[in-house]
Order: sequence, then C-alpha cells, then structure tokens
Amino acid sequence: MRHTPPSSPLSPSDRPGAWWRLAAIVWLLCVLAVGWHQWNFWQQGRVDMNVLALLPEDEQAPEVGLATRKLVDGISRQVMLLVGGEDWNEVRAATALLREKLPAGAAGLQEQPLADGVSMAAALDFYFPWRDRLLTPGQRQMLDASDTPALAQRALTALYQPAAQARLSQWVADPLGLWVQWWAARAAQSHARPRDGLLWLQSEGRHWAVLAYEVPGSAFRLSGEAEYGQAIAEATAAIQQRWPQMQVLRAGVPLHAEAAAVQASGEINTIGWGSLAGVLLLTWLAFRSLRPIALVGLSLLVGCAVALSVTAWVFGEVHLLTLVFGASLVGVAEDYGIHYFAARQSQADVPPHRLMRSLLPALWLALGTSVIAYLALGAEAFPGLRQMAVFAAFGPVAALITVVCWFPWLDRGRVPRSRWADKVGGSLAYWPRLPLGRKACVGYGLAAAGLVAVCVLMLRPQDDVRQLQNSPLELVEQQRRISAMLGLPSPAQFYLVRGDSAEQVLQREELLTQRLQPLAAQGHISGWSAVSDWVPSQAQQARDAQRLGEVEPAVLSAVNAALGEHMQRPAFAAEPLTVDAWLAQPISAAGRALWLGAVGDQWMSVVMLRGLHDWAVLPRLEAAGQGLEGVRWVDKPAEISSLLARYRDSMTWLLVLGHVLVLAALCWRFGRQAWRAWVPTLAATLGVLAFMALAGQPLQLFNILALVLLLGVGVDYGIFLLEHEEDGSAWLAVVVGAGSTWLSFGLLGLSQTPALKAFGTTLMVGLPLVLVLAPALRARKIRPSIEGLVQPCTPNQPS
Repeated sequence: MRHTPPSSPLSPSDRPGAWWRLAAIVWLLCVLAVGWHQWNFWQQGRVDMNVLALLPEDEQAPEVGLATRKLVDGISRQVMLLVGGEDWNEVRAATALLREKLPAGAAGLQEQPLADGVSMAAALDFYFPWRDRLLTPGQRQMLDASDTPALAQRALTALYQPAAQARLSQWVADPLGLWVQWWAARAAQSHARPRDGLLWLQSEGRHWAVLAYEVPGSAFRLSGEAEYGQAIAEATAAIQQRWPQMQVLRAGVPLHAEAAAVQASGEINTIGWGSLAGVLLLTWLAFRSLRPIALVGLSLLVGCAVALSVTAWVFGEVHLLTLVFGASLVGVAEDYGIHYFAARQSQADVPPHRLMRSLLPALWLALGTSVIAYLALGAEAFPGLRQMAVFAAFGPVAALITVVCWFPWLDRGRVPRSRWADKVGGSLAYWPRLPLGRKACVGYGLAAAGLVAVCVLMLRPQDDVRQLQNSPLELVEQQRRISAMLGLPSPAQFYLVRGDSAEQVLQREELLTQRLQPLAAQGHISGWSAVSDWVPSQAQQARDAQRLGEVEPAVLSAVNAALGEHMQRPAFAAEPLTVDAWLAQPISAAGRALWLGAVGDQWMSVVMLRGLHDWAVLPRLEAAGQGLEGVRWVDKPAEISSLLARYRDSMTWLLVLGHVLVLAALCWRFGRQAWRAWVPTLAATLGVLAFMALAGQPLQLFNILALVLLLGVGVDYGIFLLEHEEDGSAWLAVVVGAGSTWLSFGLLGLSQTPALKAFGTTLMVGLPLVLVLAPALRARKIRPSIEGLVQPCTPNQPS
C-alpha cells in the first residue's frame, strides 16, 4: 500500500455540523424504537401465512370475497384422518393406536367428537313439530303420482312390520314413513356412517375409519415447523410397523398451510442468509476489513427491520411471502454502504463527512429512482403487492439514512486497498464502449424493434392462481382421495344466492337445486349442500303441509276402515320452521358457514357442490345458475386468475410509466446525458422478455414485478457511473453491489414457489445485462491506469 501524506486541518466544509449530530441521534432513537417493536412483533407471531390474504378483492363483487372468507373460516381449521385396511377389526385397532400416538392436543390437534345418541335425539325432537313440512323432491313426486288406496296399502304394510307395532304412536304421526326417508336424504350428504363408535365407510376395496380434528385459532398462524405433519407421520409409522398394509390418509387446509410455511421458512433462511453471506464475502474481497463488513451489515439489518416494522404498522400483519420477497432486499440495500466504502478506499485523505457530502447527490437520486419503481408495485389494489411495495420502498430508505447519518461517525481509520478491488476498479478503463454513430444507432433501433416483435409474437401470458402456492403432490393426491370418498364440498366453486329477505334467498336456493338435480342424477356431481335442504322456504313448507294435510288424513281414514280403528293424525306446529331457530341448534353446525345472513340491505347464502372432480362440467354448472335472479356462479380460481391477468396488464403500463418518470428524474439531473443511465435498463428489459419468448417461458404478473425491480436497481448503476464517470471506485461499488444483488435473486430463483421462481429467474437474466451495458455507454474515455482507482482529492479540492 502506497504512503499517503497526512491530511491538512479540517476546513468548515469537512466538519459535520450540528444538524448531522442531531440527525444521527434522532435516527438512533428511531432504530431503538424499531428494535422494541421487533421484539413485540416476533413475540406476538403476527406473520400471516394465508395465501388468500395476498389476493385482491373483486371490487365489482365484494360479497364474493365475504362469502369466500366465511367459507374459509368454517373449514380452514379442519384436519381429516382416514385409517384404511381390508379387515375392519384391524382398522379399529389401528385407529385406537392412532389416537394413542396422537392424543388430544398433540401438536395443537383436537379431535372432534361424533354426533352421539343424545345430540341426534335432540335433533329429532327439534325437527319433529315440523315433520309435516319436510319432504324431499322424490317424496313430492311419489305423492303426486299415487292415489289414496295405494298410499293406504303402503301405510298398512309399514304398520304390520314388527318395529312399527312397537311404536304405534310414531306410526300415526308418520303413516307413510316419510320422516325416516327425509332423514336418510340428509344423511346421504355424507358417505360415512356410524359404526362401533367410529365413522365408517367402505371405498377402494377397504374399510375406512374417519377421524376429524381441529386446530385452535387460525390455521395460518404457524411457526414454520412441521408440527402437524410430524405428529401424524410418527403415528402413521407406528401403525404401519404393526400393520404394514394399513393406510393413513390426511387432508385439511392446516396441512397445506403448514407445508407452505415450512417451505417458505426454509427459503427465507436460504435466501436471506445466503444473500447476506454473499454480500459479506464480496465486501471482504473488496475492502479486506471487518469495519466495512460490520457497517454494511448494520445498514442491511436496520433497513430490513424498519421495512418490517413499517409494513406491520400499515397492514397489521406481514405475510410470509412478503418476508421471502424482503429477504432479497439484502442484495439491494447494501449498494449505498458499498458505494461509500469504495470511495473511502480510493480517497483515504478525504474526511468522512466531506466525502459523504460529495456522494449525496448520486445516492439520493439512486434512492429516489428506486423508490419510484418500488412504489409502482403498490399502485393497484392488490394487498400482496402493496405489502411488498411498502417493504421494498422503506428498506432502502432506512439503509441509506443509516449510511448517511452513522457511517461518517462510526468509520474511523483507513480502508485497506486490496488487489481484487484494484483489478475490478481498473477494469473499467478497458471496458469496451459501444459505437454511437448514426449507422450504429439505426442498427440498435432495428435490434430493439426485433426484440419487441419477438416478444409480441412469441410471449404467452399465464395467470394461473396456482402459481401463488405449491403444495406437495402427495398431500394434494391424498386430499383428492379423501374428498372423493367422503363427498366433501369444495369452497373453490359455489353459488352465491342473494335476496331481499331470508325467505326469498331460500326460494331461490330451491329453484337452483331443482336445476342441479339432473347433473347429480347423471353423476357429474355427488350432490350439493344448501341451507334450504334443512330449512325449506316458508312457501315450500306451506305447500308440503297442505299436501300432507290432505293425503295423510285420507290414508288414516282408509286404514281405520280396514282395521276398524279410530286413529287420528296429531297436530303439528302452526308456525313455519325458520333459519334462526335452526341456527340455534347443534345440528346446524356443519352448515352454518353456508348462511351469510344480512349483508347490507340484502340477505345471502352459499350453495356448495359435493363430488366435483370433472372440471369439464364447470360450464354446465355455470349455465345452471344463469337466468335465475339473485344467483351467481363463483369459480374462485378462475376469478382470481382473471384478476391476476388484469393486474398483469395494469402493471405493464405502470412499468412503462415508471420508465418515463425515471427518465424525467434523470433528465432533471443529467440533462441530455440522462439516456446513458436509462438505456441499459431499458435494453435489459427487452432482452429479458426476448429470452423468455425464445425459451418458451410464459409471461406472469411476477415477471412484470421483477422488471419493475430491475428498473429500480439497474438505473442505480447507470447513475453511479454517470455521476462519477471517471471514478473506478464507483465501478467497484457497482460490481460489488450488482454481484450481491444477483446472488440474492439467483437464490430466489431456487424457490419452489412458482411465482418467486419466476421473479428470481427474470432478475438473474436482467441484472447481468444491465451490468454489461452500463459501462459501455460512458461518454468519456478513462486513462488506462490501474495505479489508484481515482486521483485522490486534497482537502481543499472538491471530490
């Protein structure tokens, strides 16, 4: 290291000034407050893992979002376990072992008791006063098609059965046996039946025992550890060790949420710590000192902490994918600290505060253009993007404030020169420049037009909502099998029914279910779940009561004439059965989520489909609801995918607007030379899109978001090289910063979540293109000297 003469006394411009001291103290107080908030934040566990929380609401139909949230709240905490084998006695023993290995409360799982005889008797007692008002569609057809003698003969046949003779009073109340048939139709909504104290079904050539568990609180408040999955896996291993052929299937939203949490937690560690290690390694190679590493790490830590606290303050909770996205921030926010230390390395005699003053114009401009690009993420009503926008915007701001306020005070001593830094900084002198003559510019224009044509002709959009989350294939397959065996309804597709009153909603449900009956008869669906199945409309109750009020007395009269008896039909409830009365009973627990009740000035309910496995029938299901007033078909995945397509289009235009605004900011600072800082990012954007088109990769919303981030990061490199055009230290800062950023997003491309993978892959291609093009558009030629990265400034000479 060459000898540097001692510096002269500090001039007034070299001293920090009172405002700098005040700013450092105020920022210290702010960081301490953030530290206190961080402690409380992680203690409270306010990390949201519900993927639906990231999705935008359909502003044209907010009631659909309400219905979806209520459905999700109703089923999101349920876990179903099925134990299956060829011998029922072995299945019972294996189920007992499962309960032993998975006791109540293990891993937060709580077994739900089955409906016992007492609760079923209570349900029968509740419904019986309205027995004359409860008929199935098949029973109505039977009554309309039969005459009184045939019905009387049917009643006599039922009466002569031994079980009926023991309950003569019950027979008088239901001479045609309609009550039992109505309950059988309700029971048919579930394929499982009580047996030996368990729920039992037979499917796939096996006997299956069904166990229902529930997790306390939200299914999405998880630690990132496989608690549920590990407990179930250990219990399954114990069963299969004793009965190797026994199968244990599992399904439920908590299991999918836990798998996503475990995956995202691992990715946070890989991306965050891997990026930090890359930043520290590059910083060490450049500066060979622990002080730059410690201070750059401090700026990153403060930036991420402030970003997290501001995001939590604005939104209440922070989504796990926002943290995964924010983990890549360490590859961006370190640019400011690296730029400072690169300048310190080359200008060792310049006092830190004076050096910082000379760097501030480029630093603030780079921050401003980055924030413009990041805030474009939150321009649309997309909760996930708004969270990411706030996180990405405030992180660099806090990192730069830390650099400006603290680095000149904490940075004492010299920054050692390193051979690696000399070589990198000196390489700028030999970097080729692109020719900028008239013919060359025409060629560049034609090349850009060709790239645009390739993108337009070959790029294909993809807006599938499944890009947001990627559950394990084994868990998805088990979920599908359990849904098929139990006939579980799916909350992804349903009908939303609206009316001016509860009565009107029930009437419209009945019209809808009449249209669904042919589809169920043809096997396209197993059935449906609707409140009107349990509580018919008052109009339907009145019609059924009138029909039975005419039929059953005539039947009893014919039976009395045949037997010489004087049996009379008992009286039933005078008032109709209401939804409110039904909701107050335990029997309504499984269907309460279907009734949304009064929402504003309207009443709403949901009709869900069971056994929907053939997606080709979706158009017919949609057609079944068309023409019915107040009935809307909701295909949630299709609607969300449509929203993603809309936001992809709007974000594309915001990307164009961001380029325009960034160019305007550059023109304000650099005038006619502004294009030199902007064109590299523009060319890299076109290059990335052309690469995707030629590689056959689809264009997603998250590719556009990555290009927005590329604008915010890539323009910084052009700004540093244009602001300090003959300064090799600026090139060193650009290379180190770009390398760590590329490493961050390169690791993001390893994510198993398709959206994050697309995001990272886009930046893996785009960042090197910017790094190559930015120095190639320099205006002036640097002398090919490696001795010193820049001419050192004297204390009285501006940097």
